[in-house]
Amino acid sequence: MMTTARKEKTLHDLFLISMWIKGLVGVIQAVSGALLLTVSHHALTAFVMSMTTPELSEDPHDLIATFLTRSAAHFSGGTQLFASVYLISHGAIKILLVVALLRNKLWSYPVSLWVLCAFIVYQCYRYTHTHSPWLVMLTALDVVVLFLIFHEYRVRKALSVT
Repeated sequence: MMTTARKEKTLHDLFLISMWIKGLVGVIQAVSGALLLTVSHHALTAFVMSMTTPELSEDPHDLIATFLTRSAAHFSGGTQLFASVYLISHGAIKILLVVALLRNKLWSYPVSLWVLCAFIVYQCYRYTHTHSPWLVMLTALDVVVLFLIFHEYRVRKALSVT
């Protein structure tokens, strides 16, 4: 049976790991969004076609290759701009909050909880349109991270009072 101190250390370690992962994902999102701004629509479509054509020649019904090809064909300039701005802002928000959380800034815990709740609600809304199993997994992971942030906040708040 796990002692309370051991349980708290495990939860804190999981919190730190999840923050580093969220921070890394935030950097990847921001960089991807910036790169997406610099790539022309034509170059993006050509890249997707060059990656999917060999797979589609072997299996014309490949789900991933077909999805990527169709997505590239319907990816307009406006969609590209929206995706860029979304990725940059989403990544920047994650990076800023993760840095504040890792520095134990007490204000960042409730802000992070609200932002994460907003992302979860949006992901649930998107799921009603896409029925993507990836969104279900992402949302489940975000719920775990939400719990870890909430738990860490309670511990940090208790320590700041004493």
